[in-house]
Amino acid sequence: YKQLIEYAKIHLISLEQDSAKVVAEMAQIDDMDSDEYKDLEIEDISLNGQMIGASHLLRYIEELANV
Repeated sequence: YKQLIEYAKIHLISLEQDSAKVVAEMAQIDDMDSDEYKDLEIEDISLNGQMIGASHLLRYIEELANV
């Protein structure tokens, strides 16, 4: 379990960093109705969903490891 937990933590950090980059890019765009902004917004929503899923799995694996 230990290696899987470490991998999940690293993956979660990577997702968080990717989301931060997307948010920074979004902040640079003045026209929130532009296709570019909307595409970034969809990417950020996707990354947030992935973070939620990864966090859930990480907690579950950590619980199993403590059994």
